Amino acid sequence: MQNTVTPTHCPYCALQCGMHLTPAPDGTVEVGERADFPVNRGALCGKGRTAPAVLSSRVRLTSPLVRSGGGALVPASWEEALDRVAEELGRTRAEHGADAVGVFGGGGLTNEKAYALGKFARVVLGTSQIDYNGRFCMSSAAAAGIRAFGLDRGLPFPLEDVSRTGCVILVGANPAETMPPALRCFTGLRENGGTLVVVDPRRTRTAEQADLHLAPRPGTDLALALGLLHLVVAEGRTDEAYIRERTTGWEEARAAAMAHWPEYVERVTGVPVPRLREAVRLFCEPEAAMVLTARGPEQQSKGTDTVGAWINLCLATGRAGRPLSGYGCLTGQGNGQGGREHGQKADQLPGYRKLTDPVARARVAEVWGVDPDSLPGPGRSAYELLDALGTDIRSLLVVGSNPVVSAPRAAHVEERLRALDFLAVCDVVLSETAALADVVLPVTQWAEETGTTTNLEGRVLLRRRAITPPEGVRGDLEVLHGLAARLGGERGAEKGFPTDPEEVFEELRRASAGGPADYSGITYRRLAEGDGVFWPCPAPTDPAPTTAGASGSTPPTTADTSGNGASGPGVHPGTPRLFLDRFATEDGRARFAPVTHRAIAEEPDEEYPVLLTTGRVLAQYQSGAQTRRVDELNAAAPGPFVELHPRLAQRLGAAEGDPVAVVSRRGRAVAPARITTAIRADTVFMPFHWAGEGRANTLTNPALDPTSGMPEFKACAVRVEAVRP
Repeated sequence: MQNTVTPTHCPYCALQCGMHLTPAPDGTVEVGERADFPVNRGALCGKGRTAPAVLSSRVRLTSPLVRSGGGALVPASWEEALDRVAEELGRTRAEHGADAVGVFGGGGLTNEKAYALGKFARVVLGTSQIDYNGRFCMSSAAAAGIRAFGLDRGLPFPLEDVSRTGCVILVGANPAETMPPALRCFTGLRENGGTLVVVDPRRTRTAEQADLHLAPRPGTDLALALGLLHLVVAEGRTDEAYIRERTTGWEEARAAAMAHWPEYVERVTGVPVPRLREAVRLFCEPEAAMVLTARGPEQQSKGTDTVGAWINLCLATGRAGRPLSGYGCLTGQGNGQGGREHGQKADQLPGYRKLTDPVARARVAEVWGVDPDSLPGPGRSAYELLDALGTDIRSLLVVGSNPVVSAPRAAHVEERLRALDFLAVCDVVLSETAALADVVLPVTQWAEETGTTTNLEGRVLLRRRAITPPEGVRGDLEVLHGLAARLGGERGAEKGFPTDPEEVFEELRRASAGGPADYSGITYRRLAEGDGVFWPCPAPTDPAPTTAGASGSTPPTTADTSGNGASGPGVHPGTPRLFLDRFATEDGRARFAPVTHRAIAEEPDEEYPVLLTTGRVLAQYQSGAQTRRVDELNAAAPGPFVELHPRLAQRLGAAEGDPVAVVSRRGRAVAPARITTAIRADTVFMPFHWAGEGRANTLTNPALDPTSGMPEFKACAVRVEAVRP
């Protein structure tokens, strides 16, 4: 174990908070503040402080596991395990075709891993069937951003800008629990005289700090945004010069919004008209304002249109592509941004290129040394891929994901996983998904490996190796190298799968050059010398990327304290602030979306009269595979619960802590009641971090957004029943 202090980043959410790691004499690892990193300024939540606990061999995997003839998972050598995986994937490919092999990745993988996984699927396996769990997190916001701006980057400005704007409308986000260090930006906003409007069906810890809380019925965020835009028009608050000079499609979007008059929106959403008017006043009176969305409006079967409606509000008021203004998405997973940029998404190639673009295919194929025609086309989105397991897809490789807990209609997904001919899982712990596998490959963790991530701002960061992994554990890059060597045949595919992350990143730079997410001007050295580099960042010798006009070819035109690392003549500084000159569309103009409200896929009825919405709690993270192994976090959040209003609890005859059952058309979950006036009387809430009988995603609806493929996690019809002894 190294005896040095290593500056690095937290393994959890998309803030990627800076921290220091120091090995202790007793073999543990101590976390220290890294006050110089601008995103968190030393602040860490409980998950970040306790992250080293999962490094312990007491809770993590340290040997490959192979399912024996008797059905149990038993320890095996790496050679035996890799041989088995390669043999089974190869057999499936030979007997059923390349698309009978699937790959399912994760939003926590480093850029290097995400890149190598996408390349492995398409070059070695030859399959189109690859997607990742980030599809469940940010895909609707990404689709809406591309449609409106020509580019998807979570935040088009540094997070620190939030505290300097005049008003923020925060839609379906609860950073007080999901990313606590970010809360300082919203606190700073109010201290600087700005206002915070929170849109959430629950009165969360974040909503408690708002100047105005709007509590719409789940699944009606689209109507709410359209109603606000209607009032903006009716009250003469549009920025006509901006609309004329920097946008297209206004007349159609305006006509759609005017059909959503305030009284109608009140009936649909439950938000009173006076509060709608107050939100418009708070948003429009300051010189600058922002709309930030998270999973609330995005995890809907109309999530792309919903986000598009909130973007319309920004465009109509001239609040995009201007200093301290704009639309942004609070990305959730640690590398949710980078994970979708470099090829593990079903329809994309590295650099955020479209898999259907012949020019993009030719460029990436050249870097990979293959014929462009050999690259498969787009495959299924995440839930569609999981739904096809055991039928069209016969073998699956899962890397860094736990869909048994995180996928919608989870009991069905578990059945499909069990129906596979073969399942291999790479993970650091024996997750619920890994427990079903035929082969489990134990891989290194954040503190045991070097690699880059891209945080919610589009800031590319270097996570450094701080300690030596235990014997018996290998990195994901080593796994892909070993499988490529076994499956590559005469192509010698193992030569294209190096195990050194910097070597992989150098290839990623070449593959991304000229693409929307251009990393070609970023190097490990630059990242090591600064606080990250914002993409797009083209190499000095490369032509400016297609997004360069969005302030990408010149330094940002507003104050910049982002710490972009080494600089000098001809070195691109990175792009902290996008769209200040033009948007990343062909004509440089942003595009309004002419959207109208529509109902959720499954409205309540007599049999299922209540709405369920899901989310996270402070002390747990995503599927809980890692955080549920940390004693301190389990003490704070030991298990699932059902949050319900006192009136609903009274009708059920349920008291605080009593077990209640929540039943949907897909299954039944049981958890203790948590009774509170912080939730609407027609809604119940469950966190989704747990497996077993309290698994919230047993209930959720896999109805998909037709554009993004996002399932409707945030709203489905249920009934609630008291559980009698």
